[in-house]
Amino acid sequence: MKNYFLKLSAFLLFILGIAVACKKEPVQGVKIEGKLVVWVGETATLTPTFVPPNAHNKKVSWESADPNIATVENGEVTGIARGRTAITVKTEDGGRTAKCWVSVIQPIEPEEMIWVEGGTFIMGCNENDDECKDDELPRHEVTLSGFSISKYVVTLKEWIATMGENNSLFQGDNIPANMLTWDMIQEYIDRLNAYTGKNYRLPTEAEWEYAARGGNKSKGYKYSGSNNFREVAWCIETDKDNLHPVGQLKPNELGLYDMSGNIRELCSDYYGTYSSAPQINPTGPATGIDRILRGGAFHLYAYDARVSCRVSKWNPHGGHLFGFRLVHP
Repeated sequence: MKNYFLKLSAFLLFILGIAVACKKEPVQGVKIEGKLVVWVGETATLTPTFVPPNAHNKKVSWESADPNIATVENGEVTGIARGRTAITVKTEDGGRTAKCWVSVIQPIEPEEMIWVEGGTFIMGCNENDDECKDDELPRHEVTLSGFSISKYVVTLKEWIATMGENNSLFQGDNIPANMLTWDMIQEYIDRLNAYTGKNYRLPTEAEWEYAARGGNKSKGYKYSGSNNFREVAWCIETDKDNLHPVGQLKPNELGLYDMSGNIRELCSDYYGTYSSAPQINPTGPATGIDRILRGGAFHLYAYDARVSCRVSKWNPHGGHLFGFRLVHP
């Protein structure tokens, strides 16, 4: 009899051990990515994680707030049209939910690229300019290969189509994209290149100045396209309160708009001092902290809109009121 009870106890303990080992917790929470970016026609997978990990019922349902922008089935999200929508996952056990914001993008290339024939020019402050700053000197000879540069700075419409979000202070489809950082712009360029298979980039400082001067069609103007800033530049003297849509004033000799005034433009170079030695396709210092901004802005004086004016010691990693235009290749 004693043996019987010992065997029964052992058996019950064995069953209890199995029950404890097999016991799973109810779902207490669910998580998915907070943000997702897909191209129109592209599919990406959202995978939920559960709290606790051994929750006993991991069945979920999915819902898109706007199926016209993105659809979802079993976690497979497909971009349908440009826009932004929310994808929600809901657990069968306990009705726990998590949300992911999906941006569906379809990058827009620059409206028009202007070919700039290569050539040699004198970079730095004009000889007849009595407003020269020290860092605009010495004047020096620069030779550049040909390149294409966008007719306008990148607009907010182009930015949103590629990035799927809008952080700009000033609004409007044809307003320059603004309140940007270096990293944001690099991500924009990476996405645009991945989508188009091309090699867009920021202009070097030398390319920017050469183009602003009118390339080999230059007439030696103080501002980009004129000696009269009122013809070509939004600045304090013309309108100090607003960032303007692109292309409203007179273009320069190459047909480029707003290279003086409206919004400062970011170049790829680190800031550095000039050398008097002739240079071929210069790209600026190899290292540094601050990048170069060119072109002046609506909230600055015409002095800053001169084609040779440079902004130094401007760390581009915080959100600032500058924009950019693209060069290819």
